[in-house]
Amino acid sequence: MELLKQILNNTTFGIDTDTLLIIFGPISIVVAGFMAYFLFRQKMIIRVLHRNLEKLEQSFRDLDEQAKLIVRTDLVLNKTQEELDKRLTSLNALHKISFSISTTLDADEIYHRLGYSFARDLGFEKSCLLMRDPLKNFQCQAQRGFSKEAVENIRESIHKDSSFVAALKEGKSLSSLNCLPQKIDKIIQIFNTKHFIINPIITQEGMVGLLFVGNHTDSLPITQSDEELSAILSNQIRQSLENAKLFEAVFRSRKDLESNVQERTKELTSALDALKRISRAKSEFVSAVSHELRTPLTSIKGYASILMTGKIGHIPPDVKERLEKINKHSDNLVKFINDLLDVARIESGRAEMKFITTNIIPIIDNACDILTPQMKEKNIQFVMQLGTAIPHLTIDAIQIERVFINLLSNAIKFTGQNGSITLRSQPQPHHVLFEISDTGIGIGEEDLPKLFDEFYRVDNTINQNLQGTGLGLTLVKNIIEAHKGKIWVASKLNQGTTFHFTLPVAAT
Repeated sequence: MELLKQILNNTTFGIDTDTLLIIFGPISIVVAGFMAYFLFRQKMIIRVLHRNLEKLEQSFRDLDEQAKLIVRTDLVLNKTQEELDKRLTSLNALHKISFSISTTLDADEIYHRLGYSFARDLGFEKSCLLMRDPLKNFQCQAQRGFSKEAVENIRESIHKDSSFVAALKEGKSLSSLNCLPQKIDKIIQIFNTKHFIINPIITQEGMVGLLFVGNHTDSLPITQSDEELSAILSNQIRQSLENAKLFEAVFRSRKDLESNVQERTKELTSALDALKRISRAKSEFVSAVSHELRTPLTSIKGYASILMTGKIGHIPPDVKERLEKINKHSDNLVKFINDLLDVARIESGRAEMKFITTNIIPIIDNACDILTPQMKEKNIQFVMQLGTAIPHLTIDAIQIERVFINLLSNAIKFTGQNGSITLRSQPQPHHVLFEISDTGIGIGEEDLPKLFDEFYRVDNTINQNLQGTGLGLTLVKNIIEAHKGKIWVASKLNQGTTFHFTLPVAAT
């Protein structure tokens, strides 16, 4: 207010200062208030603007951080994409290489297919496949990025100092990512590269080789992915080489086997020819001797019969008894000779078989009727279980009747008092199966394979007390086989015996 007075005093309006003060006093108060408000308002606006500026600056800083994060993320994504592209390219190359070397069974061809480019396709600047020869020395089988002199230096260096090779024998790989510094320096010196992976190739014989891959420039460092690819490739090489070696071994074995088989076949053929000649000579000898024996036997039997009639003179009882024995033994000898002739004829194919399609049941009945008295004498129960629908068979009736008589006679011979014999038939699609079972003394396992051999007789108490030629079962076997059938036997001691044989069904 005092200030205002001074101002008014200095004016030249000619108005009294108090008057002016009365007039302008309120106005000045209003103006001062307005100015104070205006200043306060401006101050508040400035504060708001300041806060907005701080927020804007923070927003810019946030945007800057986000931009940097986006750039870093983009770089990471680009690098990851590059790694994925490299990984896919390497995996595709690995698949092609693996397929290529797994489709051959020749070791040289495997090395040839690996060739020069396999490491390049996997993304490596240098590669070297070293395999041990029979003298355990390493030989280069495939390489890239090394000169001949460099390869030779590598071989010599490994030969002089194989300490790092010894570490590979445990099956673990060595790389610039996992080696001790001293080993890294040694390997870098030998292979003249900065980044490397070395994988052993181990088979059942031990470590047979090693696979080296690497890069010389720092722009291509080794990654864990590279280690995995290299390990897979070395394992595939091992598998392919083992397959090739196994095939070679099998091939050589097959050649040796074929050679041995051919040589053995020649020996067997020669032995078979000799056996056929011997068998033919035997059959001819048996036939000749049998024919020669039949004539004097006929004379002996004839003279014995004449003497027994008493036409020449009175025969004392003791002489007649001896003549009857001569006659009986002559009959046995004639039967033996006839069996020999039949066996010889059938074996040589000279037997005259009269094959006729016929019903076999009457033939079986006739054979049983002939042997019924012998079965009644020992009180043997005979059971016949023939199928009701046995088809007609094309057979020689006389020879087949001999088969049934021989087999039933054997069953009677080795079956004791009050035993039983069973004859069965089982029609099959192409043949009829016959079985003759008894409850006799049985046959030991050691005798079964020889049972159908000529002149073979089982050593038992019955055979020791009864005479026989050992030709009956041989003759039966030859007759059955001449009819295109089969015969076999099953038996156990003291549990009886069963003879099985088949006869083909007549063609319709």
